[in-house]
Amino acid sequence: MPLVNSKEMFKKAYEGGYAIGAFNVNNMEIVQGITEAAKENNAPVILQVSAGARKYAKHVYLTKLVEAAIADTDLPIVLHLDHGADFEICKSCIDGGFTSVMIDGSHHAFEDNIALTKKVVDYAHERGVTVEGELGQLAGIEDDVNVSAENAHFTDPAQVEEFVTRTGVDSLAIAIGTSHGAYKFKPGQKPELRFDILEEVSKRLPGFPIVLHGASSVTQSDVQIINQFGGKMPDAIGIPEEMLRKAASMAVCKINIDSDLRLALTASLRQYMFEHPDHFDPRQYLSPARDHIKELVAHKLINVLGCAGKA
Repeated sequence: MPLVNSKEMFKKAYEGGYAIGAFNVNNMEIVQGITEAAKENNAPVILQVSAGARKYAKHVYLTKLVEAAIADTDLPIVLHLDHGADFEICKSCIDGGFTSVMIDGSHHAFEDNIALTKKVVDYAHERGVTVEGELGQLAGIEDDVNVSAENAHFTDPAQVEEFVTRTGVDSLAIAIGTSHGAYKFKPGQKPELRFDILEEVSKRLPGFPIVLHGASSVTQSDVQIINQFGGKMPDAIGIPEEMLRKAASMAVCKINIDSDLRLALTASLRQYMFEHPDHFDPRQYLSPARDHIKELVAHKLINVLGCAGKA
């Protein structure tokens, strides 16, 4: 099965009341852990690559890893650019085999965001590639994304119809209270998602796929393991899974997950190296890390996203 774009995948998700997991990938073990979980649960999946991942692993290595995952699993997989900063990086990914790209013009003025997004859409659609745009800005830090709480703002539902109509985007990322990175909320601060905004957006864009960024739940067991074996992570609160399940049952068709994967990998590595200080073979400590990622992703597919059995 070749790579697919997100069009039919999102259509089925919207009609079925579930969301597709969009998991950020950086190396072979992460790709394998995600796709093995998806295969065992017969789930469609989006593998997404950030600008930071492209700098770290190189474009060609990541695309070949994803091609290998398709050959190994025969699953419908979308290869997606996460947070494309400008037209040039989107063009590079489109020309380099990606089937979906995100152009993040949310930090620009509304008209500039429209102009930039439409330019990417025009180029992508001519080549069968789907495009995700963004309105509203999430706070937090993750790779090249760095938005202070002061500069973050919710999506204005009154703008979504004009934005989608004028740009022609295939999906829209909105800001309703999620946040990038592991340190989303301070201890004692209650996470709240603005489901009223999501509901109003879905009324204005009936049948249109919505995307949530910054939706990792920040698995506390992994934070505790990291700290138990020499880490110094402060208490961190993520997005409660029941809120994500609710969003997936509404108009949200794609939920991004990155920090949870990083925490799972790091927790497994720290524990293994602490318990086996004399081991130096990467296969020994990366194998349980891959298995832990697989376990985490399976949980997300079944209990959070609701997309198990939907491939």
